[in-house]
Amino acid sequence: MSATAPYAGPSPIRRPVAAAALLAALVSLVFGLLLAGAGPASAHAALTGSDPQDGAVVDTAPKEVTLSFSEAIAVGDDSIRVLDPSGKRADTEAEPRDLSEGGTVRYGVALHSGLPDGTYTVAWQAISADSHPISGAFTFSVGAPSETTVALSSQEAGGGPVGVVYDIARYAAYGGFVLLVGGSAFVLVCWRGGASALPMQRLVVRGWLTLTAATLIMLLLRNPYTGSGKFADAFDLVGLQSVLDTKPGAALVSRLLLLGAAALFIAVLFGTYARREDEQEKKDLTFGLAVGGGVVAAGIAATWAMSEHASTGIQASIAMPVDVAHLLAVAAWLGGLASLLVALYRTPDIGSAAVRRFSVVAFGSVVVLAATGIYQSWRQVGSWSALTGTRYGQLLILKVALIAVLLAVAWFSRRWTGRLTDTAVAPSATEPEDTAVEDAAVSPTKASDTPKTSKKPKTSKTPNASRTSTASETSETSDDVAPERAAQLARQRAVLTATKKKRIRDADPERSGLRRSVLAEAAVAVVLLAVTTMLTATEPGRTEEEAASGATAATAPAAGGPVNLSMPFDTGGENGKGTVRIDMDPGRTGSNDLHVWIDGSDGEPMDVPELKLALTLESKDIGPLPVVPDRLAEGHWTASGVQIPMAGDWKVDVTVRTSDIDQVTIDKNAKIG
Repeated sequence: MSATAPYAGPSPIRRPVAAAALLAALVSLVFGLLLAGAGPASAHAALTGSDPQDGAVVDTAPKEVTLSFSEAIAVGDDSIRVLDPSGKRADTEAEPRDLSEGGTVRYGVALHSGLPDGTYTVAWQAISADSHPISGAFTFSVGAPSETTVALSSQEAGGGPVGVVYDIARYAAYGGFVLLVGGSAFVLVCWRGGASALPMQRLVVRGWLTLTAATLIMLLLRNPYTGSGKFADAFDLVGLQSVLDTKPGAALVSRLLLLGAAALFIAVLFGTYARREDEQEKKDLTFGLAVGGGVVAAGIAATWAMSEHASTGIQASIAMPVDVAHLLAVAAWLGGLASLLVALYRTPDIGSAAVRRFSVVAFGSVVVLAATGIYQSWRQVGSWSALTGTRYGQLLILKVALIAVLLAVAWFSRRWTGRLTDTAVAPSATEPEDTAVEDAAVSPTKASDTPKTSKKPKTSKTPNASRTSTASETSETSDDVAPERAAQLARQRAVLTATKKKRIRDADPERSGLRRSVLAEAAVAVVLLAVTTMLTATEPGRTEEEAASGATAATAPAAGGPVNLSMPFDTGGENGKGTVRIDMDPGRTGSNDLHVWIDGSDGEPMDVPELKLALTLESKDIGPLPVVPDRLAEGHWTASGVQIPMAGDWKVDVTVRTSDIDQVTIDKNAKIG
């Protein structure tokens, strides 16, 4: 295309504004829909069982209430509350006791003795290992169900206005990270000249400001987000101190410290680096900035990996570095895409070589995303049913579909990139207008501004002094005006040159096609980033299925599931009273794991000389099948591989001997299988 080719189409000044307005509207629409439909962040740990079970009716009041969870949780003094029918506390209000062992996460609270019959409400609230608040409630009855006056808040943990603001900050933090890291990488790897381009500087600095502000907001709101849900508690120093002692709080503080290092990196990148002219010095500084910036970027990414999904569940030691690589690849691809869009619309100097280098970077990022994404999907979903039947799996399918669309659009961008050429601005194209500007700048302004020779100067008593003064004033005026005129002329020439270069570039059909294609990529990337952020606030499919199976077992034990029994006993001798608690998992036909706990009358673990069990299915004349558990710890026995040949209503006989002569056998029926 000729350098003097006419420009057709919208003004190059209006088109970037229209593009920016389109992207801003799309961002607002996407985030508005997501926040409207998402509600409070879904729980990442789930209640998998309880003793007593939800809706159970027990003959006598239990000594304690225990809750089992799918993963590690953080609890406080009021994390588990048991309320009697009148709404008063039925527990001892002490910190829940950690009863976890092996892969089982269990907490319990002791109850007051002599509780009357009626319906009791158990309300619980905790923080899952991946930083998200969880809560819930269920009821059980002693003797028989009764009316209850307990009214619990319908607001879930992490909900309400505080939850909405916290979620917005979470979205903004990811967006800021992408612009900060991706924009910096684009300048260092793809377009070094962009370090002196004001639009590129603004993009990276705004990414830093967004990430810093979002991190501060999340740190201040962490206490009310996981607790009261009141904005006023954001400035509670005691609550803030407790947040700093948690894993999410430490991650947020670490992120702020790393952002301080990132500010120094930005100052060098757009200051010293941009002013360097010696190629060897600039190459050495590029290497140093790339290493330092990479360390800071990986550290910031690690603050997410160490406090969210990757830090808990199976293979956490592998998942965290994989998550860091995934986040860096997302930033390099989407942040570089945003940088390319800004460069194509707001700067006239980016050339085809920079675009081709970004194409290589984007391809490498996609390869890393594919590898890490497959691993993360297997780890968080685990089964085809979880992929199609859970919210996390459905969002993951949507994310994969968006990536496919983005790759399809990127293919078109790559075609435009291959046809892209660098169009030079011919000197002849600029000379006429530049000359006109120069003539206008140096020519007399108005006739009235020129000294009039037809009029004689006023007479003075000292004509020589008057002439000397007039000459001096004229000289000073001329000295003041000349530099100002020169500066104005230089600015006009720079504006004209930039405008003409951009007009010629915009008239290039290859460059226009690339801009449209990159704009479409950016639009899809906005939605993709929003869906990715939603995944971090959604319960993984693997955990949701485990929670669903636990809830099924609690509400419908006849369909098969963990069996929980509590059986009081009295051998008649000294210290002969206590309670036997039995857990059988999975509570189905085939092999089962059996755990038996014995608590004394004081609620403390109790050792006995002998403990035996037998299982009998009287309706089929099967049994008794003897079970001799092994002592695991004080008051705790276990047996593995307990075989249940058939589903049915099994009688569980337990023989407890507390001394050489004091022994008793108790029994209770349980539906197994």
